[in-house]
Amino acid sequence: MPNDFVSVISPRGNEKAGEGSTPGGGNTPLPVLPVRDTVLFPHAVLPLTVGRESSIQLIQSLGEGKTILVVAQRDARQDTPEGADLYSIGTRATVHKVVKMPNQSLFVFTEGNERVRVGEFTQLSPFMTAEYETIPESEMTASPEIEALQRNVVSQFQQIVTSSPTLSDDLQTIAINIEEPGRLADFIASSLPFLTTTDKQELLETPSVLARMERINKHLAKELEVQQLRNKIQTEVQDSVQQSQRDYYLREQLKAIQKELGDLDDSQKDTADLKEKIENAGMPEETKKDALKELSRLARMSPMAADYSLTRNYIEWLAVLPWAKSSAGEIDIPKAKDFLDEDHYGLNKVKDRILDYLSVRRLKPDMKGPILCFVGPPGVGKTSLGRSIARALGRKFSRISLGGMHDEAEIRGHRRTYIGALPGQIIQNLKRVETNDPVFMLDEIDKLGRDFRGDPASALLETLDPEQNNTFRDNYLDQPFDLSKVLFICTANQLDPIPAPLLDRMEIIELTGYTEEEKVQIAFKYLIPRQTKENGIDPELIEFPEESVSLIARHYTREAGVRKLEQQIGTVCRKLARKIAEGRTEKLVITKEVVHEFLGGIKVRVDTEIAERTKRAGVVVGLAWTPAGGDILFIEANKMKGKGGFKITGQIGDVMKESMEAALTWVRSNAASLGLDEDFTKDVDIHIHVPAGAIPKDGPSAGVTMATALVSLLTDARVRPLTAMTGEITLSGNVLPVGGIKEKFLAAKRAGVRDVILPVDCRQQVEEDLTPEQIEGVNIHYASVIEDVLAIALPKSKLEAVIDEEVREEILHAAEV
Repeated sequence: MPNDFVSVISPRGNEKAGEGSTPGGGNTPLPVLPVRDTVLFPHAVLPLTVGRESSIQLIQSLGEGKTILVVAQRDARQDTPEGADLYSIGTRATVHKVVKMPNQSLFVFTEGNERVRVGEFTQLSPFMTAEYETIPESEMTASPEIEALQRNVVSQFQQIVTSSPTLSDDLQTIAINIEEPGRLADFIASSLPFLTTTDKQELLETPSVLARMERINKHLAKELEVQQLRNKIQTEVQDSVQQSQRDYYLREQLKAIQKELGDLDDSQKDTADLKEKIENAGMPEETKKDALKELSRLARMSPMAADYSLTRNYIEWLAVLPWAKSSAGEIDIPKAKDFLDEDHYGLNKVKDRILDYLSVRRLKPDMKGPILCFVGPPGVGKTSLGRSIARALGRKFSRISLGGMHDEAEIRGHRRTYIGALPGQIIQNLKRVETNDPVFMLDEIDKLGRDFRGDPASALLETLDPEQNNTFRDNYLDQPFDLSKVLFICTANQLDPIPAPLLDRMEIIELTGYTEEEKVQIAFKYLIPRQTKENGIDPELIEFPEESVSLIARHYTREAGVRKLEQQIGTVCRKLARKIAEGRTEKLVITKEVVHEFLGGIKVRVDTEIAERTKRAGVVVGLAWTPAGGDILFIEANKMKGKGGFKITGQIGDVMKESMEAALTWVRSNAASLGLDEDFTKDVDIHIHVPAGAIPKDGPSAGVTMATALVSLLTDARVRPLTAMTGEITLSGNVLPVGGIKEKFLAAKRAGVRDVILPVDCRQQVEEDLTPEQIEGVNIHYASVIEDVLAIALPKSKLEAVIDEEVREEILHAAEV
């Protein structure tokens, strides 16, 4: 809707204010032109835009007189004002020029002549006419007070005009040349843009020149104070502008220049690149929406802003993750079997489980990945098995070491509010492999720690649950990521430290140690070729006979895996490399003598150690399970004159102590059947010791071994050579089953044991876990009560004792030769 107010301009300097008025006043009605948001003062020229139909008819009806009444509306929003809607005081004005505008409105130049009081309205349609009464200007007597007030007003007006960018400097000259105080007040009132319509109307309605000057003076003083305060604030703001803000303005100008030249700056290129990456990432719609929102926020930020790099890094992480990029193709089961056989010797049970998984994967490609957990001693190939699985699947492989990890954020990441925040290891490794279906090896999961930074094992619960990990949410990304296509493989040396809820989510696959024969085969197939290559030796210059490899495996290592064996073979290769560097050119056969020369004397005496230490009564060989695999354990008993004391040593736990006491109780309660006095403990003290006293030992599986050691000691019957045993004993003499049978049996075989005594309830474990090749050369005896153990472990007659002694001496003599 057209507004009847355009602007106020300075008054003209002539004396035509009274032109067109009626002498005596108040009798001739004049047309009334209502105006919005402005007030016309006497002696001022005001251009008006006339757009109302009634106002246009009013202007067009003017004859030669061209005189009208210009009155301001009380409410500028009224389109059809009536007499009551106008102020009672207005201005009689002369219309000097009318210009017709293209939009049918009129542009009218009016000049105010004098103040008038609007009287009775004589016409309301098509436009209003009203009688009026001239308000005479009050006479003022010149006085110093009036002059001082006038000068002050002019001075303040000059300051305002000077400091205002919108007011013309010509206004100062006009104000100085106006001598009449009334005209000066009207001129300044009409020239000040900050005065409201109400303020101007009040000035128009003030007939007293002195009161008008004082009111104008107050308005000027107030505006001057506001301007000074504004200038002060602006100065302070400018002073606080730092170098970074100056740089920002310069950069914005540089952007504008580069845009004109057609060059994009680095940040604009980055934004365009990131947007393209987001579009091509294949992320879910919600995630994509959030990423684009962050990108638009980044585009509005200054590169110097503190959050710029943080936001950019976050968007980059979202853009580069493999949301929809897979690597797996068609699975070839025979080919996968060849890969597994090529990379690992033995481990048939593990390979069968892996091939079962691959077969199901081929039939149902969208299956949720199982969580496999390989448990076994060090050096048996747990980690390398994960690489082989990835190779067989045709997938990327990534290994995450969990050993010693204490911080939950290592798994789930830090929130972006932290300084240096990053995603967790799961998301970081997904970025590295660039696919969403890799093989992730979570190594040493049993060595996770916990402290004030959280519990990483609990953080893994979501990751390793096939029902939950399709919406895995990293703290840094704060977006759900589907981990269900990832094949997680965990490794551990033992299950005890793993929390039960985490263990429940994993499928346990046990890897046991190798026999000496298997170690020799692994050495020839994998270890020797690898070490000769890594040490720069031509395979034609070195030869390992089988007996030499067996010698190293038997007498220079005591382990379930083959890591130490590979180190010893590597030592032999390095010794040869030195000889080749010194000028040797002929082939070297690694004989027994060369092994002794390169590796020193025998480090481990296995078969001879058992034969040597069981030469006296009271020494029996037990079998133990350790995280590093099985091992043999010597139990020694001795007696001395005393008063029935019983001493236990060897850094043993409470369970093993109780087994020793149970064994002694059984021997005492069965003294008569063993050929002992019923009060044989009356005059003797008994001491049971488990050597390797620095190593903590615990568990019930040495119960039968302790009972046998006590019977051997008290009956002075030496245990048969190369015999070992395991089993828990009860007070009534029953032999109960124990765990870790395969590891214990393989440890016994590595130590040269020929007879192994096991609880009868362990027969099924032997049949399931041990192959005929592994059992070959060892006699397995099953016992249900301790009497069965004693019948096998101790000679029944003097003849058997003599035969055992001959066998023992034969073993020791063969070792010396």
